[in-house]
Amino acid sequence: MASGTFGERLKREREMREVSLKEVTTATRIGSRFLEALENEEWDKLPGGIFNRGFVRSIARFLGLDEENLLAEYDMARGEQSLPVPQPYENKIPRPPIWIPVLAVLALLAVFGGLIAGGIYGWRRYAAHRAAKQSSSSALLPAQRQTGTANVMPASKPSSGSLTSSIAIPLDLAVSTSAATRVRVLADGALLLDAEIPAGGTRHFSASRQFEVTAADSSSVLLELNGRAMPPVGTPGASGTIVLSEKDLRQASGGTPQP
Repeated sequence: MASGTFGERLKREREMREVSLKEVTTATRIGSRFLEALENEEWDKLPGGIFNRGFVRSIARFLGLDEENLLAEYDMARGEQSLPVPQPYENKIPRPPIWIPVLAVLALLAVFGGLIAGGIYGWRRYAAHRAAKQSSSSALLPAQRQTGTANVMPASKPSSGSLTSSIAIPLDLAVSTSAATRVRVLADGALLLDAEIPAGGTRHFSASRQFEVTAADSSSVLLELNGRAMPPVGTPGASGTIVLSEKDLRQASGGTPQP
């Protein structure tokens, strides 16, 4: 892909829909300077890593574009811009770039975090299903004793649809930071964290109903609910608070998020 193709397409898609940068910023909570940097492919003005990919996902979702295709174009354009420039020969032993270990650690944290979240989610679903079966069985036994007959017909088995709707999906929240900032996390009304998270740090939290997240610097925090990127906490460069629940997870899975 030639240099500038990704940024030009992103700008063209936005202008075709007659959407201004301010409207995109209001809907996605991504700073206008980051939007301009993406359209101009000025990678050095972006926070980098998973934050850039989260920006691209949010913009594609807002404009109605295919997220995976736009991410693939971004990766291709970003990869070409990241090719090393040949340097004159020097009789020195080159030092490995500092960001390689950092990216490796972030990748490992993301993988292990996903495995842990998946295990917790699967176990809770199994436990909830088993508890529902035990509860229906215990409700049937007193009725049999009261009638005094062994020919009592068992209660009808609840449909899979009603069982699924009565079981809340466990929520797993991943909080990542590109710069050191103070973060406060409430899960179902209980305070889990109120401290500063260092740059490149990732924390995981679990809840049954909802999370309330407050960040001192909204542009330094990326949130993922059950492995899906969520909107920014607030206006870039300022503090903000966001409440996340199963509704936000359904919107990220296939619904159309409201701006």
